[in-house]
Amino acid sequence: MNYIQIILTSTTEEENEILIAQLSALGFDGFEETEKMINAFIEEDHFNEDELKSILNERELSYQKQIINKQNWNQLWESNFDTVIVDDFVGIRADFHEAIVGVEHEIIITPKMSFGTGHHATTFMMMQLMREIDFSNKTVFDFGTGTGILAILAEKLGSTKITAIDNDDWCIENANENILKNNCSQIEIYKSEKPAAQQQFQIVIANINKHIILANILSIDQSIISGGDILLSGLLIDDEADIHSSVQSFGWQYQKTVQKGGWIALHFKKA
Repeated sequence: MNYIQIILTSTTEEENEILIAQLSALGFDGFEETEKMINAFIEEDHFNEDELKSILNERELSYQKQIINKQNWNQLWESNFDTVIVDDFVGIRADFHEAIVGVEHEIIITPKMSFGTGHHATTFMMMQLMREIDFSNKTVFDFGTGTGILAILAEKLGSTKITAIDNDDWCIENANENILKNNCSQIEIYKSEKPAAQQQFQIVIANINKHIILANILSIDQSIISGGDILLSGLLIDDEADIHSSVQSFGWQYQKTVQKGGWIALHFKKA
């Protein structure tokens, strides 16, 4: 399977935040970002050029497109993969980096074409929120696991059962590699578009985007026990009002918002 790389130049930092959210909704699942440029990646089979043009034409942005063969992806990703440190809580590195000292937990990620390496603000903030929750002996559902990084952290924090899903074959492959690399044994991962309504968990984490969260809000609610914790991200600042409005009828109790750049992560409790 090949990937399409879309290169956007002459963008602003504020514009990048919105564009990444919009591109994520189109199925783009990997991004490299600087202040004035975005490299966005999508599976060739999922690429719809008309949808891309519709978004970019509104902003009068042009783009370059190229095909990246799967076998060339690792070399490209490794050349741009830096370590990530979330406060003194988590250190994230590839296996070709030196061990990270001075953090409570270290996670090793194989750099492949999966969203959620810790570099993006939403993954960073989700880990910050996870630090404040007791995962000991808890059951966890990870909706849209990507690299599996949040599921791996949940196990390191003491969870005894983690169920993780994603709708992307490459993410499933990469997450399983990362689970093995981090010696995790409590994570079950499978391909699915949405939560299974017959299962309930004590903690639900969903780092996706507003559209997918809102489309699955009932399933998310059915997946959490009373008193359980719900962490949501993949959200822009402007998305917060829509999330609060949508969860009101489910009796979710708002706990906290964290912000990084133009992105937010939210913590709720099920009443």
